This record gives sequence, C-alpha cells and structure tokens, in this order.
Amino acid sequence: MRPLNTKTSQKAILSKKSKKVVQQVSAPSRNTPKTIEAFLAQENKQDLLRFITCGSVDDGKSTLIGRLLWDSQSLLDDQIASLETDSKKFGTQGEGIDFALLVDGLAAEREQGITIDVAYRFFSTNKRKFIVADTPGHEQYTRNMVTGASTAELAIILVDATQGLLTQTKRHAYLVSLMGIKQVILAINKMDLIHYDQETFNKISNAFNLHVKDFGFNSITAIPVSALLGDNITTSSKKMSWYQGLTLINALENAPIEKIAEGQTQQPFVLPVQMVNRPHSQFRGFSGTIASGQIRVGDTIRVTASGQTTKISEIITPNKILSKKGEKAQAGEAITITLHDEIDISRGDVLTSPKEALTSSDQFEATIIWLDQTTGLIGRNYDFILSTQQATASITSIKHQIDINTLAKNACKELSLNEIALCNIALSKPVTFDTYDHSKELGGFILVDKFSNATVAAGLIRHSLRRADNIHTQALSINRAAREKQHGHQGKVIWFTGLSGSGKSTIANALELELHKQGKHTYLLDGDNVRQGLNKDLGFTDADRVENMRRIAEVAKLMMDAGLIVMTAFISPFKREREMARQLIGEENFIEVFVDTPIEICEERDPKGLYKKAREGKLPNFSGISSPYEVPENPNVIIDTGKKKRGTNPLEKILRLL
Repeated sequence: MRPLNTKTSQKAILSKKSKKVVQQVSAPSRNTPKTIEAFLAQENKQDLLRFITCGSVDDGKSTLIGRLLWDSQSLLDDQIASLETDSKKFGTQGEGIDFALLVDGLAAEREQGITIDVAYRFFSTNKRKFIVADTPGHEQYTRNMVTGASTAELAIILVDATQGLLTQTKRHAYLVSLMGIKQVILAINKMDLIHYDQETFNKISNAFNLHVKDFGFNSITAIPVSALLGDNITTSSKKMSWYQGLTLINALENAPIEKIAEGQTQQPFVLPVQMVNRPHSQFRGFSGTIASGQIRVGDTIRVTASGQTTKISEIITPNKILSKKGEKAQAGEAITITLHDEIDISRGDVLTSPKEALTSSDQFEATIIWLDQTTGLIGRNYDFILSTQQATASITSIKHQIDINTLAKNACKELSLNEIALCNIALSKPVTFDTYDHSKELGGFILVDKFSNATVAAGLIRHSLRRADNIHTQALSINRAAREKQHGHQGKVIWFTGLSGSGKSTIANALELELHKQGKHTYLLDGDNVRQGLNKDLGFTDADRVENMRRIAEVAKLMMDAGLIVMTAFISPFKREREMARQLIGEENFIEVFVDTPIEICEERDPKGLYKKAREGKLPNFSGISSPYEVPENPNVIIDTGKKKRGTNPLEKILRLL
C-alpha cells in the first residue's frame, strides 16, 4: 500500500464511471511532499485539531467525513479500490462513490444504514492535521456522542437542509456546550436537495443561533454544503455564489487551538498519578499524563491528599530522560518523574504546584448525563471514577432535569436514558477536583454500575457543596470498642431479606428472644414499624425503596456503633441496596440471612392480604408480583421455611456466626 499523492489514481479507480461522476468526486490537487522524509517533516511541524461531527440521524455525517478524507487525499490505493467495490454493492447514493462507507466500514452496519459507535479518522492538509470523531445520530447512542465530544476542541453540527433543526440536533448542540466545546461549525447539508436556496439556509442558521444564544459558544460559523457533491467542502461552490464565506476545510484549518505559550504557564501544574513505576528495586517513579501546566526538573511539587512536598529529580519521557535543572515537560505529555525524597504516593494521588494547590471534597453539585437503560435513583451506590481516582458515589438529590427542546428546568425524582439533570453527589471519601469549566481532566467523571460494570452516567462538576467544608467528624471520648466492652459482646448487623410473608420478622423476633435470654443487647428494626415513623414519608416506588434501605442501613450502623446486635427485617428486594448496606456497615460486621420461601407458600400464608390485592392490581410495585425481587447470590445464611426438616433450628447457624 502507498499514500495517494495525486488525483490521477483516484480518477483511474473511477474509469468505468461517467465523466459527470468523475467530476463530482475528483479531489483538488494538493502539494504533497515527494518523499516520505519530507512528508514526515511537514507533519511534525503541523498542529493538531480534534473535532467531532454530530447531529440527527441521516444528516450526512459519515458522508461528510468520507468526502473530507477523499478530498484531502488521505486514502491508500487499496482503500479506494475497496470503496469502489463497496459502493457498487452497498452504496445508497446511486451511481458513484458512497463516501459514508469510508467511515461506516462494515457491510453489516451499512446494511442497517447507521453508525453505531464512535469512528475516529485521521487526515491532514498542507496546513494542519486533524482527528475527527464521527458519532451516531440515534438518541440511544448519546453516550457515544459524549465520548467523542470529551476530547474535541471543535464541533461540526450537521443539519439536513430538508428537515431543519430536529430534537437530536438540539440535544447535541446542548451536549457540545456542556462538554466545554466553544467553537461550532454549523454545516447545513444537502443543499442540492433544496436547489441551493439561500432563504432556507438563512432560516435554519438564524433558528440555530437563537436556540444556542445562551450556550456560551465563542464562535458559530454557518456553511451551506453538499457532502455528496462536494459543494463548499474544499472549494467554493459556483452553485451558491450568494455565499462568500469560508469553505468547510478552510474553517477547520483556521480554527484557533489553545496552546501553552512558550516559557510561561497559563494554568497550574496538575499530574494525576496513574501508576507507581517500580521496574526494579533501585527505581521508583510516578507515571501519568500532565493534565495542565508544565513542570521542570528541580521544581517543588505537592501531594494534594497528604500535603507533603518534595522536588523533581528527573522527568522521563518516551524519548529521553530530562535531568538538567530547568528542563521541562508540559500539558498532554505522558511522563514518569522521580523525586528527591521518599514520600508516600500511590495511584489516584494528584501532584500539583504548592503555590496553586487544588482542594478536595466528598460532595459536589454536578450536571449528570444519564447513559443507561436502567433508571438512575437517588441513594443508589455507584463506582465513581475521576481521572485516576476512585470512590463510591450516590446521588443525594436531583435539583432539576433539563428539557432539551425548551431548556426548561423540570422537577425530577429519577433519571432515565439520555436525560440531563443537575444533581448533588456524595462520595465515600474526598477526591481532588476542579470544576469542569476549568479542567476537563479533574472536573469530568463517570458513574459505573457496581454489578454490570456498565458506565451509567457522565458527570461534570460545577462546584463543591459548602456543607462538605463545614461538616467535620467530632472526636468522642467513648468509642465503639468501649461500648462493646461494657456490653460484653461485639456489635453486629443481621440483615434478613426475603419476600413478604416469608417469615423474616418471625425468625428475627425469635432470634432476638434467644439473644435476650443470653444477656445480649439487641434491637430489631422491622419494615412495617420503621415505616410508621422514620420512613413514613416514603412509598413503594423503586426510588423510595432505595431511600428506605439507605436510611435503615445508616440507622443500623449507628446502633451497631453503640455496641448493639441489630436485626433488620425488610424485603430489601434489590441486590445493589443490600450490597450498599454491606459496604456501609462493613463486611466483617454484616450477616446476610436469606429467608428462602417460595412465592406460592408466601401467597398461601398472606397474613396481611397483600398478595391478593397485588394480584387484583390494587397494590402496585409489590415485590415478586409487579416489582422484581432479586435473590441474594452469596448470603451468609439461607433459611428455607418452605421445607420441613426435623431437628433443624433455623437460628443455629446465625448464633454460631455470632
């Protein structure tokens, strides 16, 4: 394979086509260097612009990128041959080249007519290098669009001139602004299908500008194009003489790129530690990518979490070792540093300049983009990942959900797929952060489902909550150990779970009687009793069940800290909330007891008449009937009350564990 250097080979590939088609797809000539060395030298001198293409389904994103690749002559000969073959077989544009196939790639995907993932492509012109991310237009793939936008500096938002602004166009424009992209090219595509009408172009352009007037974009460049025919892509279209602005490629070549000025730092130095590098016993380095600023050999750095300071001995890059005082590395470079002093640093620590040290917090206000089919619920625990830092997180409140069409702020109690909301987030431990507006690296995070490992949300930190800074742990003279010594036994939590009518409360009550006889200090938290007081404001929706379990887990932990053996008798139908309780209380203090009674037997018992009401549709969200009960996978004790076994005491194993 060899680079395509002239338009001759492109025309040769199309020799079987009509002259009209050849004219449509022939690329403008390019002053390509004649040798590989000259080509590489030119590439090294050029800067790099990352941009994203987005918009609604069938707006022509893939066709546009394919046209850019073709016209910039960034294809290999075998790619061109394959493109011609695939165009004949799968193309949808009639006789000629289907440029979308350059991006969509697989025939199976093309048969569906959609892009289903982020497609990254590289190309270059004489002036600049580019990495473009083509993202899906379908609403269910919003997560892919967010992924592509997270590293982009510019967005091309496509609009089908025959359709105008659609809901997904507005959604993507809002997401682009959320992700911190300040430069937008509005490519109004398929102008050929509206006979290059200037009035339609102006109408769409004005409507877009009005919709995004509060989005904070620095620049919006509207360009009328036909990606299929090449109008205003690399050369000005004679069919739209009324348009005197930049072509698309000119706009990309001239878009400003933020750079760190030589010899000065515009932002403070920040290095999240990705790995402690120990190839052998004589070397200890700390590896990561510089998020912002620059660092020199001899500079003093600070570990944010511990506050310890030390100096840089060496900076090791992929190409060389910097050991002379003053030699530097800057934002975007992957480095390993060695230090003058042996101080405690591990993965997740953040190294900064001591003069502009970052702060830590465990509570934030953040914009959440929900990316999963499963509902996002207040109080449910997720894995939180911010740069190289990890913690457990929960949404403590949803302030409002944002309507994409009107930008209205609507009341919201839970999050559904693709919804965007302003939320409060609480973490299990403080993390070093910055606002997303100031630092994408330390202001953007993801939430991951603890069971499926799916990324369920992307989050953008707006600010730390003041209460996180105002609340401090108070040291008390009497601790848990002292209380347990006085009681003569350890505090524990015995978590009974099972369907309604399974016998949880009966068994828990019998256990408490036995422990009371032994002189143990106990307390029983029963589902019905707690809902008459502490949780009387909660219903039986999934969101209310999650909050019910969170409160019970917190109360049980406090009682355990008082040295009591606490029994909880709740259906607790969701694995995630039982796992949340286990983590909060501590594995060593938590005994999960599954009262395994078949639903048929529970219905036969039906002491409160609940199953009958549920079957009649009078009791919504009833576990086992209209709401799921997720069976524990590895409980400490299983009690099967549906089987009669002589001589078997269901309490014996629990008592042994205590």
